[in-house]
Amino acid sequence: MTKVLIFDSGPLINLSMNGLLDILVRLRKTFNGKFIITPSVKHETIDRPMKVQRFELGAMRIQELLQQGILELPESLKINNQELEQITNHLLEKANHVIQVRESWVPIVSEAEMSCLALASLLKKTGFETLIAIDERTTRTLCEDPYILERIISDRMHQWAKVKAADLSEFREYEFIRSSELVYVAYKKGVLGLQGKQALEAVLYATKSKGAAISYEEIETIKKM
Repeated sequence: MTKVLIFDSGPLINLSMNGLLDILVRLRKTFNGKFIITPSVKHETIDRPMKVQRFELGAMRIQELLQQGILELPESLKINNQELEQITNHLLEKANHVIQVRESWVPIVSEAEMSCLALASLLKKTGFETLIAIDERTTRTLCEDPYILERIISDRMHQWAKVKAADLSEFREYEFIRSSELVYVAYKKGVLGLQGKQALEAVLYATKSKGAAISYEEIETIKKM
């Protein structure tokens, strides 16, 4: 086993809100590897929402996946949590000093997102093939084409934003998948739980509506694949 799918909070919450967490159970059976969440993602998806009544049910559903061993924590791969935390903090500090608006740094990523990148970095050093499930556009853009962030942040803040970091090479080594693409994989493997092109369309639009950063054009392309 050399493959690890690392989950950020967004896809887990997205699938939970759409009643699709069960596809992770079925996908795990076809996956020659592990589904991992970091302690920061566990805090965001289980520990913190478990204390809020309107989010409690979703947190319990994700916790059940952890208890069943569908999702696992990094220690299952002998990852040192202190080292993971150190790398997470380093990446968090660096990522949040990439964009400036009026000479002030703009925080663009969360600790949970950076913990996923940190874990992927550690696992790659020991020969694992990693893929990060993340719905948030900003982190993916930071890694794939950081200068697009200037337009994204400018549009979001209605002010001119500029990439000021000199070296972003640390963010270029990651591969990502969105919850929309996860449900497509489930559809292709026959484990979605629903049949037909209409079902595929329905789950793609459902994941978009709950936070997956995917365009209508991308959905139409996936539907034709």
